Amino acid sequence: MERPRPSGGPVTGTGSDRTLRARLRALRPEAFGADPTGARLERIRRSPNFADGVFQNPVSARHRPSGSTVEFAKVYFEKEARARRAPRGPIPVHATTLADLAKPAASGLRITWMGHSTVLAEIDGRRVLFDPVWGERCSPFPFVGPKRLHAVPVPLAELGQVDVVVISHDHYDHLDLPTIKALASTDTVFAVPLGVGAHLERWGVRADRLRELDWNETAEVGELRLTATPARHFCGRGLRNQQHTLWASWVVAGPEHRIYHSGDTGYFPGFAEIGAAHGPFDVTMIQIGAYSEYWPDIHMTPAEGMQAHLDLQGGRPHGVMMPIHWGTFNLAPHPWGEPEEWTKDAADEAGQAAAFPTPGLPFEPSGTLPAETWWRTVSHPLTHTWRRAQAPLDVTPEVRSGSADLDAAV
Repeated sequence: MERPRPSGGPVTGTGSDRTLRARLRALRPEAFGADPTGARLERIRRSPNFADGVFQNPVSARHRPSGSTVEFAKVYFEKEARARRAPRGPIPVHATTLADLAKPAASGLRITWMGHSTVLAEIDGRRVLFDPVWGERCSPFPFVGPKRLHAVPVPLAELGQVDVVVISHDHYDHLDLPTIKALASTDTVFAVPLGVGAHLERWGVRADRLRELDWNETAEVGELRLTATPARHFCGRGLRNQQHTLWASWVVAGPEHRIYHSGDTGYFPGFAEIGAAHGPFDVTMIQIGAYSEYWPDIHMTPAEGMQAHLDLQGGRPHGVMMPIHWGTFNLAPHPWGEPEEWTKDAADEAGQAAAFPTPGLPFEPSGTLPAETWWRTVSHPLTHTWRRAQAPLDVTPEVRSGSADLDAAV
Protein backbone atom coordinates (compact mmCIF):
# COMPACT_ATOMS: atom_id res chain seq x y z
CA MET A 1 0.00 0.00 0.00
CA GLU A 2 1.44 3.39 -1.02
CA ARG A 3 2.17 5.77 1.83
CA PRO A 4 0.54 9.22 1.80
CA ARG A 5 2.80 11.78 0.18
CA PRO A 6 3.80 15.03 1.88
CA SER A 7 1.39 17.86 1.11
CA GLY A 8 3.99 20.60 0.70
CA GLY A 9 6.35 21.19 -2.25
CA PRO A 10 6.59 19.43 -5.59
CA VAL A 11 6.68 15.67 -5.80
CA THR A 12 9.76 14.31 -7.54
CA GLY A 13 10.88 11.04 -9.04
CA THR A 14 8.31 8.53 -10.27
CA GLY A 15 5.47 10.55 -8.77
CA SER A 16 6.30 13.78 -10.68
CA ASP A 17 3.06 13.58 -12.65
CA ARG A 18 1.11 13.92 -9.42
CA THR A 19 2.04 17.50 -8.57
CA LEU A 20 -0.74 19.92 -7.75
CA ARG A 21 -0.52 21.36 -11.27
CA ALA A 22 -0.81 17.91 -12.84
CA ARG A 23 -3.79 17.04 -10.65
CA LEU A 24 -5.51 20.30 -11.61
CA ARG A 25 -4.87 19.57 -15.29
CA ALA A 26 -6.47 16.17 -14.83
CA LEU A 27 -9.61 17.86 -13.50
CA ARG A 28 -9.80 20.20 -16.50
CA PRO A 29 -12.77 19.35 -18.76
CA GLU A 30 -11.62 17.48 -21.85
CA ALA A 31 -13.32 20.01 -24.12
CA PHE A 32 -11.01 22.75 -22.80
CA GLY A 33 -8.17 21.00 -24.61
CA ALA A 34 -4.59 21.45 -23.49
CA ASP A 35 -2.15 24.31 -23.08
CA PRO A 36 0.99 24.28 -25.23
CA THR A 37 4.07 23.10 -23.36
CA GLY A 38 7.66 22.09 -24.05
CA ALA A 39 9.00 22.48 -27.58
CA ARG A 40 5.61 23.70 -28.83
CA LEU A 41 5.57 26.53 -26.28
CA GLU A 42 9.16 27.45 -27.12
CA ARG A 43 8.24 27.66 -30.78
CA ILE A 44 5.30 29.92 -29.90
CA ARG A 45 7.60 32.24 -27.95
CA ARG A 46 9.92 32.51 -30.97
CA SER A 47 7.07 33.48 -33.29
CA PRO A 48 7.30 37.00 -34.77
CA ASN A 49 3.57 37.27 -34.04
CA PHE A 50 4.01 36.62 -30.30
CA ALA A 51 4.90 39.49 -27.99
CA ASP A 52 4.32 40.49 -24.38
CA GLY A 53 3.24 36.95 -23.55
CA VAL A 54 0.41 36.70 -26.13
CA PHE A 55 -0.21 36.37 -29.85
CA GLN A 56 -0.76 39.74 -31.48
CA ASN A 57 -3.22 40.82 -34.15
CA PRO A 58 -1.98 42.36 -37.41
CA VAL A 59 -4.09 45.43 -36.48
CA SER A 60 -5.01 46.06 -32.85
CA ALA A 61 -8.46 44.82 -31.89
CA ARG A 62 -10.80 45.00 -28.93
CA HIS A 63 -12.08 41.57 -27.94
CA ARG A 64 -14.51 42.16 -25.11
CA PRO A 65 -17.89 43.68 -25.98
CA SER A 66 -17.58 47.45 -25.98
CA GLY A 67 -20.14 49.87 -24.58
CA SER A 68 -22.58 49.33 -21.75
CA THR A 69 -23.10 45.78 -20.54
CA VAL A 70 -26.58 46.74 -19.40
CA GLU A 71 -27.50 48.10 -22.83
CA PHE A 72 -26.10 45.00 -24.52
CA ALA A 73 -28.14 42.77 -22.21
CA LYS A 74 -31.29 44.73 -23.08
CA VAL A 75 -30.63 44.24 -26.78
CA TYR A 76 -29.68 40.59 -26.48
CA PHE A 77 -32.51 39.42 -24.23
CA GLU A 78 -35.37 41.58 -25.53
CA LYS A 79 -38.19 39.18 -26.40
CA GLU A 80 -38.93 40.22 -29.97
CA ALA A 81 -35.25 40.54 -30.84
CA ARG A 82 -34.61 37.03 -29.51
CA ALA A 83 -37.34 35.67 -31.76
CA ARG A 84 -35.80 37.35 -34.82
CA ARG A 85 -32.42 35.75 -34.09
CA ALA A 86 -33.85 32.32 -34.90
CA PRO A 87 -35.57 31.11 -38.07
CA ARG A 88 -39.36 30.94 -37.95
CA GLY A 89 -39.41 27.48 -39.53
CA PRO A 90 -37.16 24.52 -40.32
CA ILE A 91 -34.00 25.46 -42.23
CA PRO A 92 -33.92 23.53 -45.53
CA VAL A 93 -31.05 21.07 -45.84
CA HIS A 94 -30.05 19.57 -49.19
CA ALA A 95 -31.43 16.04 -49.28
CA THR A 96 -29.00 14.26 -51.65
CA THR A 97 -25.60 15.50 -50.54
CA LEU A 98 -23.96 12.07 -50.39
CA ALA A 99 -25.24 11.05 -53.82
CA ASP A 100 -24.08 14.34 -55.32
CA LEU A 101 -20.64 14.04 -53.76
CA ALA A 102 -20.26 10.54 -55.17
CA LYS A 103 -19.99 12.06 -58.65
CA PRO A 104 -16.61 13.54 -59.60
CA ALA A 105 -16.37 17.32 -59.87
CA ALA A 106 -16.37 18.10 -63.58
CA SER A 107 -14.20 21.20 -63.16
CA GLY A 108 -11.89 19.83 -60.48
CA LEU A 109 -13.27 22.21 -57.85
CA ARG A 110 -16.46 21.68 -55.88
CA ILE A 111 -17.58 23.39 -52.67
CA THR A 112 -20.11 22.10 -50.13
CA TRP A 113 -21.15 24.34 -47.25
CA MET A 114 -22.23 22.13 -44.35
CA GLY A 115 -23.35 25.06 -42.19
CA HIS A 116 -21.64 27.78 -40.14
CA SER A 117 -17.93 27.73 -41.17
CA THR A 118 -17.78 24.04 -42.06
CA VAL A 119 -16.94 23.59 -45.75
CA LEU A 120 -15.88 20.54 -47.75
CA ALA A 121 -13.70 21.62 -50.67
CA GLU A 122 -12.88 19.08 -53.35
CA ILE A 123 -9.89 20.62 -55.10
CA ASP A 124 -7.70 19.04 -57.76
CA GLY A 125 -8.33 15.50 -56.63
CA ARG A 126 -8.07 16.14 -52.88
CA ARG A 127 -10.73 16.67 -50.20
CA VAL A 128 -10.19 19.45 -47.67
CA LEU A 129 -12.56 19.91 -44.73
CA PHE A 130 -12.53 23.34 -43.09
CA ASP A 131 -13.58 23.89 -39.44
CA PRO A 132 -15.65 20.71 -39.13
CA VAL A 133 -18.39 21.01 -36.51
CA TRP A 134 -20.81 18.08 -36.30
CA GLY A 135 -21.64 18.56 -32.63
CA GLU A 136 -25.06 19.67 -31.37
CA ARG A 137 -23.71 22.63 -29.41
CA CYS A 138 -20.72 24.93 -29.76
CA SER A 139 -19.89 24.72 -26.08
CA PRO A 140 -17.58 22.86 -23.70
CA PHE A 141 -20.65 21.23 -22.18
CA PRO A 142 -23.35 19.12 -23.90
CA PHE A 143 -26.22 20.59 -21.89
CA VAL A 144 -25.72 24.35 -22.37
CA GLY A 145 -24.57 26.76 -25.05
CA PRO A 146 -25.67 27.68 -28.60
CA LYS A 147 -27.53 24.75 -30.14
CA ARG A 148 -27.52 23.74 -33.79
CA LEU A 149 -30.44 25.23 -35.72
CA HIS A 150 -30.43 22.68 -38.55
CA ALA A 151 -29.44 19.07 -39.01
CA VAL A 152 -26.03 18.19 -40.38
CA PRO A 153 -26.39 17.50 -44.11
CA VAL A 154 -24.26 14.33 -43.98
CA PRO A 155 -23.36 11.97 -41.11
CA LEU A 156 -19.65 12.39 -40.48
CA ALA A 157 -19.06 8.63 -40.64
CA GLU A 158 -20.50 8.58 -44.15
CA LEU A 159 -18.58 11.54 -45.52
CA GLY A 160 -15.76 9.34 -46.79
CA GLN A 161 -12.07 10.02 -47.15
CA VAL A 162 -10.85 13.46 -46.10
CA ASP A 163 -7.25 14.27 -47.03
CA VAL A 164 -6.83 17.37 -44.87
CA VAL A 165 -8.78 18.90 -42.00
CA VAL A 166 -8.07 22.62 -41.68
CA ILE A 167 -8.77 24.46 -38.42
CA SER A 168 -8.90 28.27 -38.33
CA HIS A 169 -8.73 28.70 -34.53
CA ASP A 170 -9.74 27.02 -31.30
CA HIS A 171 -13.14 28.56 -30.47
CA TYR A 172 -15.93 26.05 -29.90
CA ASP A 173 -17.84 26.87 -33.09
CA HIS A 174 -14.74 26.04 -35.16
CA LEU A 175 -12.92 23.36 -33.17
CA ASP A 176 -15.42 20.75 -32.01
CA LEU A 177 -14.32 18.03 -29.59
CA PRO A 178 -16.67 15.19 -30.71
CA THR A 179 -15.91 15.87 -34.37
CA ILE A 180 -12.14 15.87 -33.87
CA LYS A 181 -12.26 12.69 -31.78
CA ALA A 182 -14.20 10.98 -34.57
CA LEU A 183 -11.70 12.16 -37.19
CA ALA A 184 -8.74 11.18 -35.00
CA SER A 185 -9.35 7.53 -35.90
CA THR A 186 -8.91 8.27 -39.63
CA ASP A 187 -5.75 8.87 -41.65
CA THR A 188 -6.42 12.54 -42.36
CA VAL A 189 -3.79 15.23 -41.92
CA PHE A 190 -4.67 18.21 -39.67
CA ALA A 191 -3.46 21.67 -40.71
CA VAL A 192 -3.80 24.01 -37.72
CA PRO A 193 -2.47 27.35 -36.46
CA LEU A 194 0.48 27.37 -34.11
CA GLY A 195 -0.42 26.05 -30.64
CA VAL A 196 -3.71 24.40 -31.61
CA GLY A 197 -1.95 21.06 -31.97
CA ALA A 198 -1.87 20.76 -28.17
CA HIS A 199 -5.67 20.42 -28.12
CA LEU A 200 -5.67 17.83 -30.89
CA GLU A 201 -2.97 15.69 -29.32
CA ARG A 202 -4.95 15.57 -26.07
CA TRP A 203 -7.94 14.34 -28.08
CA GLY A 204 -6.06 11.51 -29.76
CA VAL A 205 -4.54 12.97 -32.94
CA ARG A 206 -1.02 11.68 -33.49
CA ALA A 207 1.72 14.32 -33.65
CA ASP A 208 2.95 13.01 -37.00
CA ARG A 209 -0.42 13.89 -38.56
CA LEU A 210 -0.24 17.54 -37.49
CA ARG A 211 0.92 20.38 -39.69
CA GLU A 212 1.10 23.24 -37.19
CA LEU A 213 1.80 26.58 -38.86
CA ASP A 214 2.55 30.17 -38.00
CA TRP A 215 1.26 32.91 -40.30
CA ASN A 216 2.76 32.72 -43.79
CA GLU A 217 4.07 29.21 -43.28
CA THR A 218 3.10 26.51 -45.76
CA ALA A 219 2.58 22.75 -45.62
CA GLU A 220 2.25 20.42 -48.56
CA VAL A 221 -0.18 17.52 -48.80
CA GLY A 222 0.23 15.79 -52.11
CA GLU A 223 0.06 18.54 -54.71
CA LEU A 224 -1.81 20.91 -52.41
CA ARG A 225 -0.09 23.82 -50.68
CA LEU A 226 -1.81 24.99 -47.48
CA THR A 227 -0.73 28.38 -46.14
CA ALA A 228 -1.81 29.89 -42.82
CA THR A 229 -2.44 33.58 -43.44
CA PRO A 230 -3.17 36.42 -41.00
CA ALA A 231 -6.58 37.12 -39.49
CA ARG A 232 -7.85 39.66 -36.95
CA HIS A 233 -9.40 37.70 -34.12
CA PHE A 234 -8.41 35.92 -30.88
CA CYS A 235 -8.44 32.48 -29.28
CA GLY A 236 -9.28 30.57 -26.13
CA ARG A 237 -11.30 27.65 -24.78
CA GLY A 238 -10.72 27.47 -21.05
CA LEU A 239 -11.40 29.71 -18.08
CA ARG A 240 -8.02 31.36 -18.59
CA ASN A 241 -7.44 32.67 -22.10
CA GLN A 242 -3.65 32.75 -22.22
CA GLN A 243 -3.64 33.58 -25.96
CA HIS A 244 -1.08 30.86 -26.61
CA THR A 245 -2.86 29.51 -29.69
CA LEU A 246 -2.90 31.38 -32.96
CA TRP A 247 -5.87 32.15 -35.22
CA ALA A 248 -5.58 32.14 -39.01
CA SER A 249 -7.23 32.36 -42.37
CA TRP A 250 -6.15 29.78 -44.94
CA VAL A 251 -5.09 29.62 -48.57
CA VAL A 252 -5.23 26.24 -50.31
CA ALA A 253 -3.58 26.09 -53.72
CA GLY A 254 -3.60 23.11 -56.05
CA PRO A 255 -2.16 22.66 -59.54
CA GLU A 256 -5.28 24.20 -61.11
CA HIS A 257 -7.28 26.03 -58.41
CA ARG A 258 -6.88 28.38 -55.47
CA ILE A 259 -9.32 28.89 -52.62
CA TYR A 260 -9.44 31.01 -49.47
CA HIS A 261 -11.19 30.44 -46.12
CA SER A 262 -11.35 33.44 -43.80
CA GLY A 263 -11.98 31.69 -40.50
CA ASP A 264 -13.13 34.36 -38.05
CA THR A 265 -11.75 37.84 -38.57
CA GLY A 266 -12.42 41.52 -38.41
CA TYR A 267 -11.71 43.61 -41.46
CA PHE A 268 -8.10 44.78 -41.82
CA PRO A 269 -5.77 45.91 -44.65
CA GLY A 270 -4.04 42.54 -44.77
CA PHE A 271 -6.63 41.04 -47.13
CA ALA A 272 -5.07 42.94 -50.03
CA GLU A 273 -1.62 41.65 -49.03
CA ILE A 274 -2.90 38.06 -48.89
CA GLY A 275 -4.47 38.46 -52.30
CA ALA A 276 -1.31 39.92 -53.80
CA ALA A 277 0.78 37.06 -52.43
CA HIS A 278 -1.56 34.13 -53.09
CA GLY A 279 -4.50 35.20 -55.28
CA PRO A 280 -6.55 35.60 -57.24
CA PHE A 281 -8.93 32.90 -56.00
CA ASP A 282 -11.54 30.76 -57.69
CA VAL A 283 -13.68 31.00 -54.57
CA THR A 284 -13.44 32.74 -51.22
CA MET A 285 -15.34 31.58 -48.14
CA ILE A 286 -15.88 34.71 -46.08
CA GLN A 287 -17.20 35.19 -42.53
CA ILE A 288 -20.21 37.55 -42.64
CA GLY A 289 -22.23 36.50 -39.58
CA ALA A 290 -22.15 36.99 -35.79
CA TYR A 291 -21.17 40.64 -36.20
CA SER A 292 -22.20 43.37 -33.78
CA GLU A 293 -21.43 46.99 -33.02
CA TYR A 294 -20.41 45.67 -29.59
CA TRP A 295 -17.45 43.75 -31.10
CA PRO A 296 -16.66 45.50 -34.40
CA ASP A 297 -13.00 44.48 -34.55
CA ILE A 298 -13.22 40.68 -34.55
CA HIS A 299 -16.10 39.79 -36.90
CA MET A 300 -17.02 41.30 -40.25
CA THR A 301 -20.34 42.69 -41.37
CA PRO A 302 -21.60 41.67 -44.83
CA ALA A 303 -20.29 44.95 -46.26
CA GLU A 304 -16.86 44.33 -44.77
CA GLY A 305 -16.93 40.72 -45.94
CA MET A 306 -17.60 41.81 -49.50
CA GLN A 307 -14.83 44.37 -49.29
CA ALA A 308 -12.49 41.69 -47.98
CA HIS A 309 -13.32 39.49 -50.98
CA LEU A 310 -12.62 42.34 -53.39
CA ASP A 311 -9.33 43.09 -51.62
CA LEU A 312 -8.33 39.43 -51.94
CA GLN A 313 -9.08 39.58 -55.68
CA GLY A 314 -6.93 42.61 -56.40
CA GLY A 315 -9.64 45.21 -55.85
CA ARG A 316 -12.07 44.03 -58.52
CA PRO A 317 -14.90 41.50 -58.83
CA HIS A 318 -13.44 38.10 -59.58
CA GLY A 319 -14.16 34.47 -58.78
CA VAL A 320 -16.99 33.53 -56.45
CA MET A 321 -17.67 34.72 -52.92
CA MET A 322 -19.51 32.34 -50.55
CA PRO A 323 -20.71 33.65 -47.16
CA ILE A 324 -19.99 31.50 -44.10
CA HIS A 325 -20.32 31.73 -40.30
CA TRP A 326 -24.04 32.29 -40.25
CA GLY A 327 -27.31 30.36 -40.08
CA THR A 328 -26.34 27.35 -37.94
CA PHE A 329 -25.81 28.83 -34.46
CA ASN A 330 -27.27 31.89 -32.78
CA LEU A 331 -24.18 33.87 -31.74
CA ALA A 332 -25.03 37.57 -32.10
CA PRO A 333 -27.88 40.10 -31.74
CA HIS A 334 -28.60 40.48 -35.46
CA PRO A 335 -31.66 38.83 -37.05
CA TRP A 336 -31.08 35.31 -38.32
CA GLY A 337 -31.53 36.03 -42.04
CA GLU A 338 -29.83 39.43 -42.10
CA PRO A 339 -26.25 38.30 -42.95
CA GLU A 340 -27.30 36.42 -46.08
CA GLU A 341 -29.74 39.11 -47.23
CA TRP A 342 -27.22 41.89 -46.77
CA THR A 343 -24.45 39.86 -48.44
CA LYS A 344 -26.65 39.43 -51.48
CA ASP A 345 -27.23 43.17 -51.61
CA ALA A 346 -23.51 43.86 -51.22
CA ALA A 347 -22.70 41.40 -54.03
CA ASP A 348 -25.28 42.99 -56.32
CA GLU A 349 -23.88 46.46 -55.63
CA ALA A 350 -20.32 45.31 -56.32
CA GLY A 351 -21.20 43.25 -59.40
CA GLN A 352 -19.63 40.25 -57.69
CA ALA A 353 -20.67 36.65 -58.30
CA ALA A 354 -21.77 35.02 -55.04
CA ALA A 355 -23.06 31.59 -54.04
CA PHE A 356 -25.93 31.10 -51.60
CA PRO A 357 -26.32 27.33 -51.14
CA THR A 358 -28.59 25.65 -48.65
CA PRO A 359 -26.58 23.55 -46.18
CA GLY A 360 -25.24 20.48 -47.97
CA LEU A 361 -25.75 21.67 -51.57
CA PRO A 362 -22.55 21.07 -53.58
CA PHE A 363 -21.69 23.51 -56.37
CA GLU A 364 -18.81 24.15 -58.74
CA PRO A 365 -17.64 27.77 -58.84
CA SER A 366 -17.10 27.61 -62.59
CA GLY A 367 -20.66 26.36 -63.17
CA THR A 368 -24.16 27.47 -62.25
CA LEU A 369 -24.12 29.07 -58.83
CA PRO A 370 -26.86 28.51 -56.21
CA ALA A 371 -28.68 31.84 -56.20
CA GLU A 372 -32.11 31.07 -54.76
CA THR A 373 -33.04 33.33 -51.83
CA TRP A 374 -34.11 30.31 -49.78
CA TRP A 375 -33.48 31.98 -46.40
CA ARG A 376 -36.40 34.36 -46.99
CA THR A 377 -38.85 31.48 -46.63
CA VAL A 378 -37.80 30.87 -43.00
CA SER A 379 -36.56 34.29 -41.87
CA HIS A 380 -38.60 36.76 -39.88
CA PRO A 381 -39.08 40.05 -41.77
CA LEU A 382 -36.00 42.23 -41.41
CA THR A 383 -36.60 45.45 -39.52
CA HIS A 384 -33.53 47.11 -41.04
CA THR A 385 -33.03 47.07 -44.79
CA TRP A 386 -29.70 47.40 -46.55
CA ARG A 387 -28.26 50.81 -45.69
CA ARG A 388 -24.74 50.71 -46.99
CA ALA A 389 -25.05 54.14 -48.62
CA GLN A 390 -25.79 55.74 -45.26
CA ALA A 391 -23.22 53.63 -43.38
CA PRO A 392 -19.95 53.43 -45.33
CA LEU A 393 -17.18 51.13 -44.21
CA ASP A 394 -15.14 52.50 -41.33
CA VAL A 395 -12.17 50.21 -41.00
CA THR A 396 -9.16 52.45 -40.52
CA PRO A 397 -6.74 51.33 -37.80
CA GLU A 398 -7.06 54.75 -36.14
CA VAL A 399 -10.79 54.15 -35.62
CA ARG A 400 -10.59 50.44 -34.87
CA SER A 401 -7.94 50.48 -32.14
CA GLY A 402 -7.59 49.54 -28.53
CA SER A 403 -7.00 46.41 -26.53
CA ALA A 404 -8.73 44.57 -23.73
CA ASP A 405 -8.62 41.34 -21.82
CA LEU A 406 -9.48 38.37 -23.96
CA ASP A 407 -12.72 36.88 -22.83
CA ALA A 408 -15.60 35.78 -25.06
CA ALA A 409 -15.02 32.90 -27.45
CA VAL A 410 -17.23 33.27 -30.51
